[in-house]
Amino acid sequence: MLDHEYTTKEVFQNNFLSDWRKEMTAEERKVIKHLDKCDFTEIHGYFVDKTAARKALPKEEKQKLKEEAKKLQQEFGYCILDGHREKVGNFKTEPPGLFRGRGDHPKMGMLKRRVLEDVTINCGMDSEVPEPPVGHRWKQVRCDRTVTWLVAWTEDVQNSIKYVMLNPSSKLKGERDREKYEVARRLKGVVGEIRSQYRAEWKSQEMKARQRAVALYFIDKLALRAGHEKEEGETADTVGCCCSLRVEHVQLHPEADGCPYVVEFDFLGKDSIRYYNKVPVEKLVYENLQVFMEDEGPGDDLLDRLTTASLNTHLQDLMDGLTAKVFRTCNASLTLQGQLRVLTRAEDSVAAKILSYNRASRAAAVLCNHQRATPKTFEKSMQTLRSKIEAKKKQVAEAKAELKKARAEHRCRGDGRSKSFLEKRGRLLERLEEQLGVAWCKRFGVPVEKIYNKTQREKFAWALDMAGEDFEF
Repeated sequence: MLDHEYTTKEVFQNNFLSDWRKEMTAEERKVIKHLDKCDFTEIHGYFVDKTAARKALPKEEKQKLKEEAKKLQQEFGYCILDGHREKVGNFKTEPPGLFRGRGDHPKMGMLKRRVLEDVTINCGMDSEVPEPPVGHRWKQVRCDRTVTWLVAWTEDVQNSIKYVMLNPSSKLKGERDREKYEVARRLKGVVGEIRSQYRAEWKSQEMKARQRAVALYFIDKLALRAGHEKEEGETADTVGCCCSLRVEHVQLHPEADGCPYVVEFDFLGKDSIRYYNKVPVEKLVYENLQVFMEDEGPGDDLLDRLTTASLNTHLQDLMDGLTAKVFRTCNASLTLQGQLRVLTRAEDSVAAKILSYNRASRAAAVLCNHQRATPKTFEKSMQTLRSKIEAKKKQVAEAKAELKKARAEHRCRGDGRSKSFLEKRGRLLERLEEQLGVAWCKRFGVPVEKIYNKTQREKFAWALDMAGEDFEF
């Protein structure tokens, strides 16, 4: 992991050294006390060489490894569900390694141990129980038809439960995904009434109702999560969003960036991903926040009369199956759909339509605060892309000059040969400009594989099957 930015962070280094020292002998602990005095280049070089050797294997050897992996997939990568052979998603437990997490996670660098005896399997009452690995035994064998996981174990760093699930292409997964979107589509039909109700509650005499109404406004408008109850021993200073916001996470501005009543949010959300947003709000929301923060210290709860459980109960009362996540799904889908309508024209080229899709998708991601860490190869990839763009720009300039020359020649000669040459130059320029423009799906003639990768196409197979119908969110 030396090539990764994670290893340069102090938190990562301190956690790694602390867990490493637990594995050392007493003699080693006397000697190894400071990470900056340790040289890992030899073992790092060993793994770099192993990777290079694997890449340099002859075609026959690579094919042999591919066939062995396929054999494993055929043996462990399928299950029988209600009499049908279904593909399993991740059929391997996570290997040991150093925990990274997302964002600035306080546990990054800690040792994630190999999963051994802590594996529970979920199988049919009358099915043959699979054999555990040689020398090991299952923690528990269950037959639970109320859950969709096949295998579960506890990950030792965060003490969270991990699962082996069905592949996204499976019938059960597809049905669950479709149900999720159908609940969100039902919300679309009643969200106007819900908004009217929570707006009315901003003036409620009951503080609990007012706090709940403000939380609902943020869940609806900003796609904030309702939050979760923290596990005992959880050290990350993350906020389950609405229900666990503290006064220090919010700043009020009577005016900012030319807008009145602006609220500034700054906190660590799910997976330690920072949420930062400055957003103008309605006057009553702003005034309520002033009341909530009155005489409160920075570490006090902003919505001290509200809990995740009470908010979720209220959401269920508003609509069967309603959760904060349904708001996120509904509003993100409407954002994507609305942006696609605005940005896409039927006469656009495939490349331009793909660009429009990516821009619309980004708008939905911004709404939900979806972020990813910068890959370690980002700078190199960007440099390669910049070089390709510059080369393509040069080709476009040359093609324009050639087209100008061909036009002049055709004006002088006016024969069929010069016309043919002119048309070829025109098509070449058009193709080059399209490639430069980008280095939606049946409706606009964009191949599905241009938008979704194989895994995504499997996951949303139910939606793609409906793409020929007038299916809208």
